[in-house]
Amino acid sequence: MKTPRVLVAFNTTSAYPHDYDFTEELKLTDWQTEADVLAALRSLEYPCETVGVYDDMSVLQKKIESFQPTVIFNLIERFKNDAAHEADAASYLKLLGIPFTGCGPTAITFCKDKGLAKQILSHHRIRVPQFTILPFKKKVHLPKRFPFPVFVKPLKEEASVGISQASLVETETQFKERVQFLHDTLNQDVIAEQYIAGREIYVGVMGSHRLEVFPFREMVFSRVDDEDPKIATYKAKWDEAYRKKWGIKNKFADDLPKELEDKIKSFSKRICRALSIRGAVRLDLRLMPDGKVYFIEANPNPMLAKDEDFALSALKAGWSYPELIQRLIYLAFSEE
Repeated sequence: MKTPRVLVAFNTTSAYPHDYDFTEELKLTDWQTEADVLAALRSLEYPCETVGVYDDMSVLQKKIESFQPTVIFNLIERFKNDAAHEADAASYLKLLGIPFTGCGPTAITFCKDKGLAKQILSHHRIRVPQFTILPFKKKVHLPKRFPFPVFVKPLKEEASVGISQASLVETETQFKERVQFLHDTLNQDVIAEQYIAGREIYVGVMGSHRLEVFPFREMVFSRVDDEDPKIATYKAKWDEAYRKKWGIKNKFADDLPKELEDKIKSFSKRICRALSIRGAVRLDLRLMPDGKVYFIEANPNPMLAKDEDFALSALKAGWSYPELIQRLIYLAFSEE
């Protein structure tokens, strides 16, 4: 394969011209993923340039015309700051006919709608929690015999937005209050699901027709009492002071028996195939004490910063960071 010319496309919070130099922005902490990817591409000696997308895809088209990339490294997750358009952005890239990294629009659509993903997986007899959808602007109704405790969260948000300790409810009154709160604050549908008590396992998967499952990561709560629920809230993921207070860390799940590891790997591959996932995904699973594994949600095109779970899992599997980025580019070409 000829040396690829890589256009790294990412989101910005305002409009920039197609030839804008993002050197200063890439020094900021919030731009760590973009900076890490570009550093890896340069270490591979691939010609690469950047383009920021906010509310106009013509800036991307102009950059393509001037740079003539052979592949797009897709880090676009929003349009006009709205994550609901992530699949639309992937559809646009697909129509351009230029190979691009990561999941395609079908997989993104399936994964971003937590209810749709669970419906598809249920059809394939893949274990998911019992769940129900509470549509926005409709009367809040809890189905009969729905098992408490119930976990209530936004249907289409990511990064644990809208998830707090109050998301776990024990009564119908609490349930209605939490659903109404999310309807009022996030203006979207809500999913309520049976709470699965167990270990929070994160599984990175890379590939297309042939899938590689990386070593598992998990979120541990060392200062939370054993009998208390362990919830991956927004604060548990992103608030360092909160994580320190409760002893929350992400680490490798090294203590699993080989038979259980193989079971989780097979389970994860079945999920990826059912949801049409290719490229990269991080699966959020719950592992119960009796060994049962439940699908919670799928994160297509997960964070790719060097110090995030996906890259750390790939490293333990033997992929250096530049090799990981290179592999994602090769996978983009293999889809053509």
